[in-house]
Amino acid sequence: MLFWLWRIVTWALSLYSAMLVVYVLLSWFPGAQDSKLGRLLARLVQPFLGWFQQFIPPLFGLDFSPIAAFLVLELFEKFAGIVYNLLAQLL
Repeated sequence: MLFWLWRIVTWALSLYSAMLVVYVLLSWFPGAQDSKLGRLLARLVQPFLGWFQQFIPPLFGLDFSPIAAFLVLELFEKFAGIVYNLLAQLL
């Protein structure tokens, strides 16, 4: 059961990362974020990105907050793997 819980968490983090990638790519095309997909992704991704946008201002018109968001997601996924390995050894 622990294995499946870990797989669900890693799958959800991977899915969220993919949504973040698509959201960032949509920002490169004019009007793409105003589409149904763009608005849906904005509702799902913007609250998480907002945390980083508060502390990382745009530089030369470029928003680097998604890079920090990807790093946090990756660290959380690694942390989940470490916790899974520790619990698997104990059980």
